[in-house]
Formats: sequence, structure tokens, C-alpha cells
Amino acid sequence: MHGEFKVPGGKLVVVDLDVLDGVIRHARVSGDFFLEPDDALDRIDAALIGAPVSLSAAELAARVDAVLDGVVMLGFSADAVAVAVRRALTGATSWTDHDWHFLHEGPQAPALQMALDQVLAEQVGAGERPPTLRVWEWASNAVIIGSFQSLRNEVDLSGAERHDVTVVRRISGGGAMFVEPGNTITYSLYVPESLVSGLSFVDSYAFLDEWVVAALRDLGIEATYQPINDITSPAGKIAGAAQKRLAGGVVLHHVTMAYDIDAAKMLEVLRIGREKLSDKGTKSANKRVDPLRSQTGLPRADVIDRMVGTFRARYGLTDDALDEKTLRLADDLVASKFGTEDWLARVP
Repeated sequence: MHGEFKVPGGKLVVVDLDVLDGVIRHARVSGDFFLEPDDALDRIDAALIGAPVSLSAAELAARVDAVLDGVVMLGFSADAVAVAVRRALTGATSWTDHDWHFLHEGPQAPALQMALDQVLAEQVGAGERPPTLRVWEWASNAVIIGSFQSLRNEVDLSGAERHDVTVVRRISGGGAMFVEPGNTITYSLYVPESLVSGLSFVDSYAFLDEWVVAALRDLGIEATYQPINDITSPAGKIAGAAQKRLAGGVVLHHVTMAYDIDAAKMLEVLRIGREKLSDKGTKSANKRVDPLRSQTGLPRADVIDRMVGTFRARYGLTDDALDEKTLRLADDLVASKFGTEDWLARVP
């Protein structure tokens, strides 16, 4: 059995295991990390031998921790070893095991974007579509609230109407996002659950966005991942991510990035920092945002090209387009769900 885990901002940990009768009989840990003294690697291997395959990542990490007295580990940790072991034991796939497709269509209405996320994820889960990276283009200003947020807590509806902002609700949790077509970069990943097998829910966020953090660093931005779901720099928040696990073993992971921002307009539409009207729903955090435009000086299209180029170079991408069936299914979902008042106000 073979498992790999790239530590966000760190090194690659690789584990090869032999298992017999539900117990690890042979273990070999390797990677591009740094470790002192030399015999520490043998100690780590020995700590894994004899471990039942039913152990959790925390229990495996405790076994490794127990043999690390006097050991210096750079770029990885006992937790990282444990995650790599769990990925091996659960048959996790790697990025390069998949044939990735790429979608980048013209501007679409906010409700249709919500519907496309659900349809495309369900298609990947059903095996009707390969794992896919999609970059969005927005047809209008929008506020996207999380699945469990209170509409009246998060959005000033009079402000939204005044600034011609469409309000929609997505299927994933998390906080409200304010978007303007030329000021926002949004992308979605539709991935089989096997890609994040063995990872905790929190770890899966950083894992799925490691490529875009690398792309931002290549642009000269000191980007890091801030758990649970933010991409940040010393200057402030760059992006926020959200996820939804759907039937069929598929993960929807989508990210909204601030290329530029009209902060005054945003504050008139979102109730950031205002007294909440009720205790229903998830309350958004008031986080400082620093847009990509101010950090790179590059046009929005160039930032997108650099991001997609990083993904393509690492994992490969086949350019694709939305077919009529997918668009029809999405239109139907707009009519029955995402464009309805019942869905928008499911948490008033």
C-alpha cells in the first residue's frame, strides 16, 4: 500500500506499507523532508509496525511521537506521517491519478452558477464527468450566503437593491461573499472523495488549495493557508473557501478570491460589524481583505492564467465546455431551487 501527503507549506511524506491480518507488518517512510539524527527514520518505521489498521490518524501520530525524543523534524511532523499512513490504508488517490478537465465559460447569472456547482459535482460523483476545475465569470454583482446563514443577519436587502446586487444561497456552508464581475476570481473543484481520503475535514481545505497558494507565491505574494478555510498574506485575507460533500463520493470545493474590492459598497450590502438581528445562522467574521490587484499589479486575466497554468503544469488539464444537457439540468435547478424565495430564505 502506498500513500502520500504534501504538508501545506512543507515537504512531501511518502509511506509504503505491507498489511497482514489487519496489522501493519512492514513500513517505510520517505520524502524530501529533513530529519536528525539519521536513525530517527528507522524509529518512525518501527513505531508503525504492529499498528492495527483501524487506528485513527491521532492514534498513529501518538505512536510516532513516542519515539521522537531528541529528534528534529523539518518540513513534516508525526501528524503528517499519520495522515500519509491513513491515505495508504484507505486507498487514497493522488492528483496525477486523475484526468483533469477545465471549464472557463462566459459570464453567467449568480443563481445559475450555484446550480452548475451542484450539477457538475453530481456528474463527477456519478462517473459521468472526470474531475474538473472550473473558473467562473459573473454576469452581475452578487452576494452569496452560506447554506446555514441567516439571510437578514448577513445581507442588507435595501443596500443590495440600491447597488443592483443579486443575493443567492449556495449549498456549502461558510460565510457570505461579496462579488463584482471584474473584481473577483472564483473557481470550483469537483473531485472524487478518494483524493482527500485519510485527511481530516480541516486538512482537506489546505490540501485542495495547495496548488493555488503555490501559484500566488510564484506571483510574489506571501500567501499562506489560515485554517479552516482562508488564504491570507501579511497584508490581509485574499480568499475564502467552502466545501460540500455530496452523494456518490464527491467533494465540491469552491473558492472566491478578491482581485479588487469596493469596500464602501460591500459595507452597505453586507452586515459586517453590525449588530445581528437574531441568533439564527452562522455569523460572518469581520476580516481584513487585501486584494490581488494591489499585491501583483497584474490584470485579472493574467492572474487567472498564472493560476490555471500552475494547475496544468502540475496535474495536467484538458480544456472542456459545458454541454446542453448540463446547462439544461442547471436551468431546471434554478427554477426549482436556487432561484426560489424558499431556498434563499431557508434560514430567514
